[in-house]
Amino acid sequence: MDERRKEQRKSLMAYTKVYDLYGGVLLGYLGDLNLSGAMVIGDKAIVANTELTLAIELPELKGITMVRMTIPARTAWIQQDISPQFINIGFEFKEVSAGQKKLIEAVIANYEFRRDVPKYVPNPHTDDE
Repeated sequence: MDERRKEQRKSLMAYTKVYDLYGGVLLGYLGDLNLSGAMVIGDKAIVANTELTLAIELPELKGITMVRMTIPARTAWIQQDISPQFINIGFEFKEVSAGQKKLIEAVIANYEFRRDVPKYVPNPHTDDE
């Protein structure tokens, strides 16, 4: 797959459902997210370049009462997940309002899967001499 993404996507640790708003169909669950798009992990393939409106169920966010964000998108790519029963669907957001940008940033800040290695305090009982 040709990598043309301008900003790195952030993997999430939230069980976030994503629907086709007007089709009323569960597309899958949010796998990663950035201000330009998202990857949804689902069990049904969608045709590339399909335009639809996503309805993303928002996880609990401090100070935010919205429970759903709707955003126009198009399917940019589709590929088999590492688990054969699932499909990864890449969506490109068509337009992101200032309010949606704040919501996306809040989701990433609160639910990003961080791969940082903790900095442990050295063990004082080891003999380094």
